[in-house]
Order: sequence, then C-alpha cells, then structure tokens
Amino acid sequence: MSSDDLENYETDAELALYREYRDVVGLFQYVVETERRFYLCNKVDLQVKASGGDVYFEVTMTDAWVWDVYRSARLVKNVRVVTFKDVNIEELSQDDDAMPDIRQLRAR
Repeated sequence: MSSDDLENYETDAELALYREYRDVVGLFQYVVETERRFYLCNKVDLQVKASGGDVYFEVTMTDAWVWDVYRSARLVKNVRVVTFKDVNIEELSQDDDAMPDIRQLRAR
C-alpha cells in the first residue's frame, strides 16, 4: 500500500465520519469535548474532584456518540471520563444548524 493510498483511505474515513456526525447531531442534546475525544450525548454529569491537592474532572455521559475515525462502534450506552485537563460541555439548541469546522474535529 502506497502512502497515497493510505492518505486517501484516511481522507475517505474522515469524510464518512463527518457525514455520520452530520446525520446524528440532531439526536443529541449535549456536546462534550475532552483533551482526547469529542462526544455527543443526551445526558452528562460533571463532577469536580480533589485528590492530594490536585483537581480532576469526572464526566459521565449516557447515550453517547464518539468522534473517533478508528472506532468501529461509535454509539455507546455509558461513558466515564476521568481527566486532569479541561472539559467543555455545551447544550445544543434544537434549531442550531451550526456545525463545528471539520478541521478542528480531525485533530482529535
């Protein structure tokens, strides 16, 4: 397999993922971004925890869709993320047609 073939495969996979995102985004209420992943979900709970002077976040999501081009099953019943990094949670409006720039999502 040549490097061009690999690049074309990755580009096609990213485009398919973006199309899937576009198809499912209207089914979810929240967007959750962590340092490693981008999620769509219908229920999210953020807990701020402290341990030995450090602060970390525990995020629990229900009925989630995961932005991950290499993941075969992107729909997940329950997700739990523990992180020391920033977590961004946004509530989607039902009439929001705005979609994130694919270049930002591809970097995940």
